[in-house]
Formats: sequence, structure tokens, C-alpha cells
Amino acid sequence: MSMQFGEHIRFTGSALKAWAIAQLQDSLAVGVLWLIGLWIIHVPWAPFWALLAGMLQVIPNLGAVLGVIGPVLAATIAFGDWEHPLYVLILYAIIAVVDGFFLQPYLMKRTAKVPIWASILAPIVLGFVIPFWGVLLAPPLLAIVYAYKWRGARQEVAVSTAASAAEQPRQLE
Repeated sequence: MSMQFGEHIRFTGSALKAWAIAQLQDSLAVGVLWLIGLWIIHVPWAPFWALLAGMLQVIPNLGAVLGVIGPVLAATIAFGDWEHPLYVLILYAIIAVVDGFFLQPYLMKRTAKVPIWASILAPIVLGFVIPFWGVLLAPPLLAIVYAYKWRGARQEVAVSTAASAAEQPRQLE
């Protein structure tokens, strides 16, 4: 059951679509977490900063860092103390941990069928092997690899089911 080149392109495209859906859901969830946290801290323009952080979340690694600069500056200017910017940085750390260890792996499992352990481990391992690009490319590569893995598993089940169905009439004779 070999695939033609066009089938590979369509199959890879569908895996990347599942990854993109997971990324968009992650961005939306991170934006909501930012909104709730910034409202609790009373940072001015919380909806704007949350929307910006959610949109920047699509950019791996750098986006989250860029998303925290605005709220920290707004808290510094609005409150004139060091405590509120520190609260924003603590909020950033909490969101980063929740997103990296729980939210993204869960969404990748739900949409792209990637195991949670692989979603956590692959960016770390590939980050050591290929420092910037490994972390950047790990999630979409995982989506593609596991899509092919699940396709192979479905084909094996179909072949074994067809083989056992072909053997059934012989056993009755």
C-alpha cells in the first residue's frame, strides 16, 4: 500500500493543519490566561495586552517574551512601584509553565494525536541537537511523524482484519 507523491503532500498537509489548529487553540488559551491574570493584578489595558500576548504566542520562544514586555512597562508606569511589575513577571512564569507542560502537550494530543511525553521531550532534545531550529520545528515535525505512525497502525489493522476475514471461511469447512 504505497502512497503517491500527491498523497504524501495531502497527508503531510493534514498533519500540519492539525498542528496549526493546536497552535491557534493554544494562543487563544494563553490570551485568556493573560487576560484573567492581568485583570487580577489591575494592569491598565489588560484586554489589549492579553490579545497581543495571544497573537505573539504563535512565534515560538520569542513571542512569549515579547508579550510580557508591554504589561511589565504598563504596570511600572501605572503603579510606580516594583511590586506590580514583579507580579506580571510571576504571572508570565506561571503561564509559561502551564502552557509548556500542560496546555500545549494536551492540545497536541487532542488535535494531532501526539503523546504528551513526546510533546514535552522532543523540543528539549531537538533544542540540544539543533539549538534554535530544533525547538522551532519540533512540534510540526511531531505532528507529521505521528500522523504517519497512526496511518501505518491503521493499515496494519486493516490488513490483519482482511487476512482474518479471508481465513474465516476456510476454518468452517
